[in-house]
Amino acid sequence: MPKLDRLGEPIYALFRIVIGFLFMLHGVASLFGVLGGHRGSGHAVVFAAWPNWWAALIQFACGALVMTGLFTRVAAVLASGSMAYAYFIVHQPRELFPVQNGGEAAAMFAWAFLLIVAIGPGVWALDTVLRRSESRAPARISQPAAGLAGIARTQSSES
Repeated sequence: MPKLDRLGEPIYALFRIVIGFLFMLHGVASLFGVLGGHRGSGHAVVFAAWPNWWAALIQFACGALVMTGLFTRVAAVLASGSMAYAYFIVHQPRELFPVQNGGEAAAMFAWAFLLIVAIGPGVWALDTVLRRSESRAPARISQPAAGLAGIARTQSSES
């Protein structure tokens, strides 16, 4: 199974990218009234209207961040929480099971983002690239704060 082990990281990266992209598309549809609009209405949600506009903003921003792998865990926590809220406030009061109440997407997104929180950004993520570039940067020489006495000694030894 060594070949399958090597595929784990790329498959996880694709999972994160696709989940982020799909979530972002929900936000795009609701914010801009494209791709069928908000809940297939063909219209955008009213600016700053609670909760729909804010949910769409979270979907757009967090989806884009998760997709690119930037601030991945923070964005995924917010996305997962927003989908759990949507499921329990909007869908679950209608019926008990997601297949009955139309909450399958909310439930799957909530769990998918929770998985991303647990695993992290993975190798194909801006978070990982930035962390690598920071670790390769030359280390700064840090000296303990010497106070006025240390400054005076340094100046006297230089003269």
